[in-house]
Amino acid sequence: MQAELTVIKIYSQLASGAITLRSAQTAEIQAMLDLFDEEVRAGRMLPRNPNEVRAHIDDWIVSVEGDQVVGCVSLVFYNGDLCEIRSLAVDPEKRGLGIGVALVEASLELARERRMSRVLTLTRAARLFEKLGFQEKSIEEFPLKVRRDCRPCPFRHCCDEVALLYLIDEEGAR
Repeated sequence: MQAELTVIKIYSQLASGAITLRSAQTAEIQAMLDLFDEEVRAGRMLPRNPNEVRAHIDDWIVSVEGDQVVGCVSLVFYNGDLCEIRSLAVDPEKRGLGIGVALVEASLELARERRMSRVLTLTRAARLFEKLGFQEKSIEEFPLKVRRDCRPCPFRHCCDEVALLYLIDEEGAR
């Protein structure tokens, strides 16, 4: 019996070399969900279904230190040109080391590879994304997002997230 080959794309290593960003593996799903469990319990983040994560594992990137997952992020695809950065989380003990920025940059790389032209995020951490070239937009400009995710969201009437957009087509102009 032949073992299944797992291909892991390595996106980058932080300056220390101790933390690597790469594609997620199904064996890491619980560790990924545990990273934002506290945010979910506090009502600042929506829970993610482990089966949904498993079904879209190729859309997730993790940061690992040794064999420990210390950060994660996912891309959600809406159509042929729009995707969303979602579920960005970093271990509280590892915040401030650039892991969040590196995960966003790796997400943009994945969006480029998949030929997306627009990358959306809804966030309370607008400055992090603005530093990377995202610009504030109205969520109403993204009817697919609103129909699919915002209408059924329990926070829709008290949402305090900011919609930001990154245009990959305009990268050369920056």
